[in-house]
Amino acid sequence: MTTSPELRRAEAMILKTEPRRGLLANAAKEAKARGLYDIPIVDVDCHIIETMNMAELIPFIKNPAIKHLYSKVPSMANMDLAGSYGDRDAGGRIFRDTPIPGTRGAPSVEGLLDDMRVIGIDYASIFPTPMLALGEHPDIEVEVAVAQAYNRWLVENYLGHDPRVKALLYLPFNDPEASYQEVVELGDKPGVVGFMVTSVRKTPIYHNSYMKTYAALQERGLPIGFHSGPNWHAASASAQLNRFMSVHALDFPLYNILHLFNVVVNGLPERFPRLKWVFFEAGIFWLAFAIQRLDHEFLMRPSEAPLLKRRPSEYIKEMFFATQPLEYPEKMEYLEMVFDMVDGESQLLYASDYPHWDFDLPSRIYDLPFLSDQGRKQVLGENAMRLFDLPQPAMLDVAEVES
Repeated sequence: MTTSPELRRAEAMILKTEPRRGLLANAAKEAKARGLYDIPIVDVDCHIIETMNMAELIPFIKNPAIKHLYSKVPSMANMDLAGSYGDRDAGGRIFRDTPIPGTRGAPSVEGLLDDMRVIGIDYASIFPTPMLALGEHPDIEVEVAVAQAYNRWLVENYLGHDPRVKALLYLPFNDPEASYQEVVELGDKPGVVGFMVTSVRKTPIYHNSYMKTYAALQERGLPIGFHSGPNWHAASASAQLNRFMSVHALDFPLYNILHLFNVVVNGLPERFPRLKWVFFEAGIFWLAFAIQRLDHEFLMRPSEAPLLKRRPSEYIKEMFFATQPLEYPEKMEYLEMVFDMVDGESQLLYASDYPHWDFDLPSRIYDLPFLSDQGRKQVLGENAMRLFDLPQPAMLDVAEVES
């Protein structure tokens, strides 16, 4: 298996796969042909590699012992995070470019925004990459310290400097009080459009200790998002799987389903009717399963969900879901059915997951044959602008993009 950028480049040339520059050139052609530079597009899920900037991030760590540890060995940040097994790059065959090691995130937000401009993105909501596994860390003090540092580093260095850059900040959810304090201290900072929970974790999100965090988010009009991920460790059910593609196909929907069920069955939409719930990076077909299973169980056992005044599906239709990686079934009417089940034209949010290996360009949404013209605009940008209260962006200049 090849690992170095040089070997991956050589292998890509042999296999005639296009590097990142070629992909972006094609993305620009797609955007121009479809008039995407004239449509507000909001990418609600793209990624930076925050751990490449650990030297900048370490000064924001409050815990002196943890700060001392990472100051001595900054690479500990990567080693301490619960890693994900599996080769996302398929041995280098999924190849982007040397500035993006492993193709798993952009090393700088400036580089990411340059790419977004070419693709036609007007707003980009950024997420971390390695730290999406931080919620699995066995030492809660480490999760809190690193999450607090990441949030403050992001606010000071990236948010507020460019209106195109937005973020849902990291909630260190294994510590309910620390999560609440993050909302109180950072909820009104420029560029902050909400808070997110890394979905793979052990703590149940319905516990009473989280209620004041949900209340604080609702008071500020800030959504809460759940960003899913894989869990291929020995203690997980997925340990029975022997291929990364199996884990990737199962775990991303699984952890979104887990949290969605807990939100709905425990009546959180009734307790916090103005709080917006968002679920990221699981495609959308899992929603058909979740809706049908939950409605079916609720009709037989409503006493176990006493706070619900309606069927679970009715609450789910009021939530928001990021589209990436959008499935493309053999029969497009299957996808149209799922869009209809979740009122997709008003509740789905375009997400690229750029520059990860399975990212989706805006054309993935624009080319759907069953969407109305207005529906395309809503999914690509207007729904996210409504959710995050974003102003109308200045449209990109095609000539400037081409230069």
